[in-house]
Amino acid sequence: MADTAIHPSAIVETGAELGQGVRIGPFCHVGPEVRLGDGVELKSHVVVAGDTEIGAETVIFPFACIGGIPQDLKFQGERTRLVIGARNRIREYVTMNPGTAGGGGLTQVGDDGLFMASCHVAHDCRIGDRVILVNSVAVAGHCVIEDEVIVGGLSGIHQFVRIGRGAMIGALTMVTADVLPHALVSGPRGQFEGLNLVGLKRRGADRGDIAALRDLLAALATGSFRDAARARAEGEVTPMEREVLDFILGPSERSFLKPPA
Repeated sequence: MADTAIHPSAIVETGAELGQGVRIGPFCHVGPEVRLGDGVELKSHVVVAGDTEIGAETVIFPFACIGGIPQDLKFQGERTRLVIGARNRIREYVTMNPGTAGGGGLTQVGDDGLFMASCHVAHDCRIGDRVILVNSVAVAGHCVIEDEVIVGGLSGIHQFVRIGRGAMIGALTMVTADVLPHALVSGPRGQFEGLNLVGLKRRGADRGDIAALRDLLAALATGSFRDAARARAEGEVTPMEREVLDFILGPSERSFLKPPA
């Protein structure tokens, strides 16, 4: 509790655990099972409820509601959790829900994310590190969003969809199928547009890696998608190709957004 600052109008219920240097602004409400890491800041009018853990130096802006019960009619009050990592920026009116018994009981958010105003992260999602959800993105239940994904504003992610590392989703896109790592997807009903070249270059991918990914996508565009992936996986591939192939051959509840033939 050293150096912790709590505004007199805030309510911090008995049982809540606060790390060093936590700052809780006016009219916030922190529930009895909440754990705030060192340096967490709740700006004002923030509600943190349920069995919720928030990692060090995360900042939450006014009117966010974190840890409220899942928006799932099957939820019957079972004990489930929400775990948020370190150094996230969670902006105004963001909502994040804990898991459900049917989905494993845990919603997990990684480190260093930016969740812009009015985003929603539903029950049983797994969100990776350095993810950006732009304003009003809605992520439905049981989704997996891997590291370094950017989802454009006003987009929706269908339940059980997986989005691979480094993918970029354009604004106003409805994503109803799995998105390959490093893919660029856009359109009212998301369509595979090619590689996320801007993201790859920002992360330091060299021309050889990018050329190999292009060759892989061309191979996957012909014939049976999974059969082509299995055949390619049996040969020698680059680490980035292996990442895409492992994603395709991994467990999934959805179909795939596929490269155009």
